[in-house]
Amino acid sequence: MRTAREPMRTAAERKDCPKGRGYPLDLHEKNLSSLHNPKILCIFAATDSATLPIRTANQGGTSFLYTFMNYTKQPLDYHQIIAQVKSRGLLFHNEDVAISQLQIISYFRIANYLKSFEVVGFNHVFLPNSYFEDALDLYYFDKKLRNLLFSAIQSIEVALRSKVIHNVSLRHGAFWFTDIRLATNHAMFQDNLTQIKKEVRRSKEEFIQEHFEKYDSPDVPPVWKTLEVTSFGLLSKLFCNLSDNKVKKQIARELNLPQHLCLESWVKCFVVLRNCIAHHARVWNRRFPQIPQLNVNLRGKWISTTHVRPNKLYTIICCLAYLQDAIHSNNDFKQQIQNLLEQYPNVNLHHMGFPRNWQDEPLWK
Repeated sequence: MRTAREPMRTAAERKDCPKGRGYPLDLHEKNLSSLHNPKILCIFAATDSATLPIRTANQGGTSFLYTFMNYTKQPLDYHQIIAQVKSRGLLFHNEDVAISQLQIISYFRIANYLKSFEVVGFNHVFLPNSYFEDALDLYYFDKKLRNLLFSAIQSIEVALRSKVIHNVSLRHGAFWFTDIRLATNHAMFQDNLTQIKKEVRRSKEEFIQEHFEKYDSPDVPPVWKTLEVTSFGLLSKLFCNLSDNKVKKQIARELNLPQHLCLESWVKCFVVLRNCIAHHARVWNRRFPQIPQLNVNLRGKWISTTHVRPNKLYTIICCLAYLQDAIHSNNDFKQQIQNLLEQYPNVNLHHMGFPRNWQDEPLWK
């Protein structure tokens, strides 16, 4: 492979590079063709000292050479922040109100929502007629959405705990989670048991403390006490690692699902979403790493999955709605979602993964 060294260019000269970044180049699929354009010269280098640590990467036969930079940006006060984003094209209806919001919501939290108003392919350049207040509305929409989703996840988590405690303990006893013979993956079993003991020991629940005041063997309480103080993530791992598929299928069918693999995939998605919510992270347009199993024959009202993006929030909302119907037949979760979307008509539903005519799906009627 032949490489050529070019002199460092100024910021103005670098503007024709794909993505508009001088260092390192952020390649998007639609910009790959630019690399083969002889009229465009792209520099794969940082603009800082060559004495800094050098990193290389080789992907698909293409070599990248770049260096890390020292972070030299200084903190800005609220007026400086507003001046900076105004220079990038952002507009304000009321700067005093904007400052009052920045005093209670950090700029970098709001910046996550400002990205939806940036020109694609340019760094922090805003689309025409983009207002700070639009991003703020999006933030408050996301906040209300997280509250609705958390409530639904809570109902499903509590119901799943109850069913796991009841069905598995009747079949395998009060301490089945300590029996390695009931685990599919023995390494995961050891990790789970270690984590269970940690979470139980640090619990301040009265029924846990009273248990240890009275009993010293076994070294953990029975499952109906223990699983009430373990995290949702640990509950998910215990259920997925349980080797008794018969009892897992029974639990899945009690939740109106045909088999346990579907339930496992949905619960894993709920755990990821719950963790995002617990950290107050943006969820409305997030791409999620865990994908729910969708192409299954469900007995209840469901959706067409033909044109659905499984890594977007819409699919998880549908899974939550389906299980809410199975657990609480008179729930208003779907109506609350629809009301919230009507309250914020400017939200781009496509970014959430909602397909066209989603309201015509059987699940949403």
